[in-house]
Amino acid sequence: MKQILRNIAAVLLGFIAASAVMMLVETINGKVFYPDLAKAAEGIKDREAMRALFASAPIGSLLVVAFGWFVGSIVGTWLCTRFSASATTRASWVLASLLILAGVANNLMMPPPMWFWVLGIATLAGGSYLGIRFASQKKQ
Repeated sequence: MKQILRNIAAVLLGFIAASAVMMLVETINGKVFYPDLAKAAEGIKDREAMRALFASAPIGSLLVVAFGWFVGSIVGTWLCTRFSASATTRASWVLASLLILAGVANNLMMPPPMWFWVLGIATLAGGSYLGIRFASQKKQ
């Protein structure tokens, strides 16, 4: 029972850490790199208006978001792997799945261009794999 609770805590820790890194990068993106785009996005609730904004957004602004997702997924899965109770990486793969599902949900709520769908899911999956791999090498 203690191992199960520790694995659940490791997944929660990893998810919180990954989310914090992603939010930090996206905040920097909106405040430093593309403040005009962030102001234009404030208060938009209509999906079509958001889709139009994404279509006209500089490619660099979405690449920074993908970078944040990549780094966040590395950090989150690394922490999860390091703090999980078991020698297996099962808890970390649960976290990786949750991060990918969160990315899909995000893309469904704020519809980006199709290329970002592919890049976003690939960065979450690739970053998760790297985070698990880096932490597994140290854990053994």
